[in-house]
Amino acid sequence: MIVAIADTHAAIWYLFSDLRLGRKASDFIEATIASGDHIGISTISLAEMVYLTEKERIPAGALEDVLAAVFDPKVVLQQIPLDDGVVLKMKEVPRQDVPDVPDRVIAATALFFGAPVPSRDGQIKSSAIRTIW
Repeated sequence: MIVAIADTHAAIWYLFSDLRLGRKASDFIEATIASGDHIGISTISLAEMVYLTEKERIPAGALEDVLAAVFDPKVVLQQIPLDDGVVLKMKEVPRQDVPDVPDRVIAATALFFGAPVPSRDGQIKSSAIRTIW
């Protein structure tokens, strides 16, 4: 079962054991693993990783490592496609609250699943989207 939708950085920080991952988010991920549930990662996050790699904001192999994790059934992350259901939920995420398209898609995906977003992103956190950080 999908119990949360990770934002791009939360997923990366979790996989690389980065200390920037918030304690509450880290504890939530560990509890999700223990329960056998999953945390979704939107396809838009994978696309965003290409951009972040090009801008040298994340390690060069991060996308490949995340993809390997997503396809490993023992890892908590599960890829969530960007489909028409998520696109329609974007209408419920006001652009003035979450203007960045990848973040808005992540927020809409969370709404679609009725799940929170592990995220430290200030705009997502200050919107009506439930967050864990």
